[in-house]
Amino acid sequence: MDRKKLFKHLACPAFLILAINFLANKFYWYSSIWYFDIIMHFLGGLWVGLAFLYFFPLHPTLPLVREGIKEGVRVLLFVLLIAVGWEVFEFFVNDVIAQNPFNFLDTISDILFGISGGLCAILYSWKKQLK
Repeated sequence: MDRKKLFKHLACPAFLILAINFLANKFYWYSSIWYFDIIMHFLGGLWVGLAFLYFFPLHPTLPLVREGIKEGVRVLLFVLLIAVGWEVFEFFVNDVIAQNPFNFLDTISDILFGISGGLCAILYSWKKQLK
């Protein structure tokens, strides 16, 4: 995959996430739109997956099927690591600072939507490899 194109596809979602997060905090979208958190975790997982593919690219001469599955598992494990780390951060901020109760279902859904964003990054990578 062309690293310049991937960098563009990595930078655009980063700025989009930053802009949307700024507006969401300004207009209280996280508390007023119930599904907004889902969108942000999906976009975050997509960005983390693309970042992993940018920094650790798949070798272009290796067969896509066998190596692509290994690469996909690596991307998903990295996205899972980042998502769990983010949820630990959210737990400490919510529990210690804001005194909000822990919500297990919200945590699990956040992790799953982050992983689904990472899965989209993998599918994007495979599509670009086949061209």
